Amino acid sequence: MKKLLILWFGLLACGLVFAAPPQKVSAVYEATRDGQPFATVTETFRQEGSHYRIESLTKGVGVYALLGVRRLSSEGEVTAEGLRPRRFEQQQGDRKPVVAEFDWEGGKLTMTNKNKVTTVDLQAGTQDLASFTYQFVFRAPEGDTVAMPVTTGKRLRDYRYQVTGRDQTFDSPLGALRVLRLNNQAADPNDEKELWLASEKHHLPARIVMRDENGAAIEQVLTGLSIE
Repeated sequence: MKKLLILWFGLLACGLVFAAPPQKVSAVYEATRDGQPFATVTETFRQEGSHYRIESLTKGVGVYALLGVRRLSSEGEVTAEGLRPRRFEQQQGDRKPVVAEFDWEGGKLTMTNKNKVTTVDLQAGTQDLASFTYQFVFRAPEGDTVAMPVTTGKRLRDYRYQVTGRDQTFDSPLGALRVLRLNNQAADPNDEKELWLASEKHHLPARIVMRDENGAAIEQVLTGLSIE
């Protein structure tokens, strides 16, 4: 027992003991487009046993409310390697949802967009648009690069990020947060995305910077957070 206590306090001193992943997360983000209010994003993550479910709702502000609510959902299992999605849905307003189904046993990913069905080989560690940032809660970035296959429901893409900053401070609406910064450094500037992960908040995103299909600057900032 004495040796175990010594080892425990030794690991604490070295910063090698990490808090257990949360069972429930509620997060609110405010988004701007070229500096102007654009949308409010409300996200929930719940884990019950080995099952997880993520829901993300984006509601436009002002004229952008006419676009309807954007809904993302992901559900699957929590494994030793982190999140393992089974089904992902993306829906904009009243449009027909875009769906991705993960057949891990058969090694296939099936994506359905309108009436088009595409099936591709399912790569290890594949995530979806709703789950990929929550994967960092279970598998914090290590080293200088992060690579992750991600499906949008329409196609499968390889997300590759470079660590561009560690132990930096972000003065957020929730106060000063220690962040780890990731940048995908895409060849096309319109595909660039920067993630600011809150190191002391299970690496949940505190700020996301990207561009939309028209080249407008989109910034999403964490304004509310509850962790259980």
